[in-house]
Amino acid sequence: MRILILGGTREARELARLTSGERGFEIVSSLAGRVRDPLLPEGQVRIGGFGGVDGLVSYLADTAVDVVVDATHPFAARIGANAAAATSALGVPLLRVRRPGWTEVPGDRWIRVPDPTAAARAIPDLGERVFLTIGRQGVAAFAELSHPWFLIRSIDPPAGPLPPRHELLCARGPFSVDEEMVLFSRRRIDLLVTKDSGGDQTEAKLLAARVAGVPVLMIDRPALAPGVRAVRAVEAAVDWLRDQRDSRPGSLSNQSRTARS
Repeated sequence: MRILILGGTREARELARLTSGERGFEIVSSLAGRVRDPLLPEGQVRIGGFGGVDGLVSYLADTAVDVVVDATHPFAARIGANAAAATSALGVPLLRVRRPGWTEVPGDRWIRVPDPTAAARAIPDLGERVFLTIGRQGVAAFAELSHPWFLIRSIDPPAGPLPPRHELLCARGPFSVDEEMVLFSRRRIDLLVTKDSGGDQTEAKLLAARVAGVPVLMIDRPALAPGVRAVRAVEAAVDWLRDQRDSRPGSLSNQSRTARS
């Protein structure tokens, strides 16, 4: 069974690790290529876009992909929608792996907004020294804000216009709570802007904001494409893939069930 993993996340790398070499699985991981030095998963890897829905349909058909697992970032809405449309057109099973989002706890001061544009509109009333941690995409939404000062952190430099008053910090996490606390203190941060990415790798900034009493503008996740099945854990995705393999005509498990019947 040929499996395409749409990746670029820790979950995708873990899924490739757990399934590579397993009986009946042929794994291909696909990365968008937006990071200059990505962390590569085990096994076969392709890098680059597909060219929209039509390009993905052609790739799935030409390479005889049997199953697709979308384990991209929770905010990778475009590839998620494209995967849903392409697999639906071909009748290829699709599973979405989407880690749980973050939950506000006592001591947090969160303001939820639907997108970066809404976050940019809210900033002038909330802070003057802003820690912007939304990745390299979407930063242009803040480019016209001339009064606040921004500390912009991303793995690679953002494309497009930047706010006139900013410091760019290119760094790859995870970061410790102590490191984030030092950053908040030295840069005199009074507002954190981030996406509800979930997971523990980038959670330290939220813990630091809680301790420092700094409010958080939390950008909500885009909705899943309609009809897409989703799981929260990599282990559940592995179980689903095994079920897909074992239910295929000609599989050893299927032959065993047929013989017993």
